[in-house]
Amino acid sequence: MQKRFKKIILFSLTAALLITASLTGCGNKSNTASSKNKPTIKVGSKNFTESLVLGELYADALEKAGYKVERKLNLSDSVVHPSLVKGDIDLYPEYTGTGLQSILKEQPKFDSKQVYDEVSKQYKKKFNLVWLDPSVGNDSEGLVITKKVSDKYNIHTISDLQKNAGKLRYASQGEFDVRADGMPRLTKVYGPFNFKDKKIYDNGLKYDVLHNDKADVSVAYTTEGQLRKDEFVVLKDDKQAWPPYNVAPVVRNDILSKNPEIKDILNKVTAKLDDKTLIELNAKVDIDKEEYSTVAKDYFDKEFGK
Repeated sequence: MQKRFKKIILFSLTAALLITASLTGCGNKSNTASSKNKPTIKVGSKNFTESLVLGELYADALEKAGYKVERKLNLSDSVVHPSLVKGDIDLYPEYTGTGLQSILKEQPKFDSKQVYDEVSKQYKKKFNLVWLDPSVGNDSEGLVITKKVSDKYNIHTISDLQKNAGKLRYASQGEFDVRADGMPRLTKVYGPFNFKDKKIYDNGLKYDVLHNDKADVSVAYTTEGQLRKDEFVVLKDDKQAWPPYNVAPVVRNDILSKNPEIKDILNKVTAKLDDKTLIELNAKVDIDKEEYSTVAKDYFDKEFGK
């Protein structure tokens, strides 16, 4: 009896183990199949620091959600949009003002919502592409001034600058002064800027020029990494002379229709991209000399978990 009882227990345990193994095996097959059903997403970017970091961020987010990602970063401006239309890439970070003026060839608009609504509508109609949610961050043209001069003359807006231009030295890059959306546009909106002195410098030297007190004000993009330093102040475009350049992923509609969760995955990333965040990410690459992929991953892990 005792041996028979032992055999019954042994048989029961063996059967239970087989059932558990079978169920576990089914579960693994189901997860694998689910993962295999997700397509490989081809993520692109343009060939400057901010776009590279953003491309990596979107790629990291998709990988965390179980997608395989093929990175096709570092594309030139002339190549990236056609690549998206043709299907060589499935998405990339773009700027609303660029989409409106450079791709659609429309006249500039100066209200963020109007610009976004226009590019959203026309991209869907002309290219079957979808703009996801835009960032608060705005990588627009701007003017940068040293904090010392800002404090001395109480200059915080471009209107303040125009009134005090006769006291200030202007570091120009040449092209900005003749380009329709540069100084001519500022003059039209704010009035003439009669600077005390004007000299032309290479764009890459402008922050050194300001730091070394060879000029007081210069042209900038409003999310450049150098703006992390407290010694520089970006002036508020209080009369909206320049169109907005809010960033958002532009995605092929066929990919999004088959994988609608991509919308929420990428929107969560974009929602955190304000000016301060973009400046810090750019600074880590351009000033601290970290790899853009490392900067993106460190930020993603910090904000969204590993």
